[in-house]
Amino acid sequence: MRTTKKPQQNTGNAAIIEAVKALAAEKDIQEELLFGAIEEALKAAYKKNTAREETVPANLSVTLDRKTGDAHVFARKTIVEELEDEANQITLDEAKAIRADYRMGDIAEIEVTPTGFLRTAAQTAKQVIMQRIREAEQGKIYDQYSEKENEVLTAIVQRTENRGVVLDLGRAEGIMETSEYVPGEEYHIDDHIKVYVLEVNRTGREMIRGPQVHVSRIHPGLVKRLFEMEVPEIAAGVVQIKSIAREAGSRTKMAVHSTEVSIDPVGACVGPRGNRVERVVTELKNEKIDIIKWSADPAEFIANALNPAHVLSVFVAENEKACRVVVPDN
Repeated sequence: MRTTKKPQQNTGNAAIIEAVKALAAEKDIQEELLFGAIEEALKAAYKKNTAREETVPANLSVTLDRKTGDAHVFARKTIVEELEDEANQITLDEAKAIRADYRMGDIAEIEVTPTGFLRTAAQTAKQVIMQRIREAEQGKIYDQYSEKENEVLTAIVQRTENRGVVLDLGRAEGIMETSEYVPGEEYHIDDHIKVYVLEVNRTGREMIRGPQVHVSRIHPGLVKRLFEMEVPEIAAGVVQIKSIAREAGSRTKMAVHSTEVSIDPVGACVGPRGNRVERVVTELKNEKIDIIKWSADPAEFIANALNPAHVLSVFVAENEKACRVVVPDN
């Protein structure tokens, strides 16, 4: 039980409670998180404003009344028989004058709230509250985009810098470093492009602030996800993408397999009149895409991979991870 001074009537304090509730609702942040931020700010303000005094308690607690907005500062002092540290200790007689049931060794809480404390600490509190709001919002953005790793997002080019391109991903900014560019592609402000999410970091580095989403245009996963978006049979799991080899900007070879004998995996990916593969090719700026049928037999798989070349025979040296392929002289 604490000893608290009679609260002063302060309509401004009540307005703070209303503001916290409104802000929590607007930003979808827990009210208690904001109240805790205010209390931490008030504690910092009290220490800052009393730093020149010799008897500043080391153990402080600050409470903000959730209904009235009144703030109270308490010094927590250990009850001792003989006083050695006035800032952090109190004698039993002094403690009993505050509350009769205190005993030796207890922690007594003595209110030390300065007059007009909430008003003088308001600016410090505001700064800390805004920082907590930013942290909470960034935490939500990180949680949202960390679930999108290895997925494809539509991005809008915001600006280009020496290290890469900064992209608008909606609630977050993304960075595509120059090493993730497709050779020959140029990116201009307001361009809409599909990107593959490599990783999401909780804090940004030099190019952007807040959670940083690293994306790529050269990762084979971009091709895989684009086909998953275009081919219903892949989304349903009937057609499987077994492997992808890609030279970004030039050519991709994708091996596919069907779990149902009645479905041609290559035909499903190509689509009626080639419209499915054509949409992927258009997104990849006319990168050539070869779709081949996967086989558990290495020799057959290698022959398929070399299409349209006519393969006469394939000799596989599995121990050496190598093969010899015979084709016509022409």
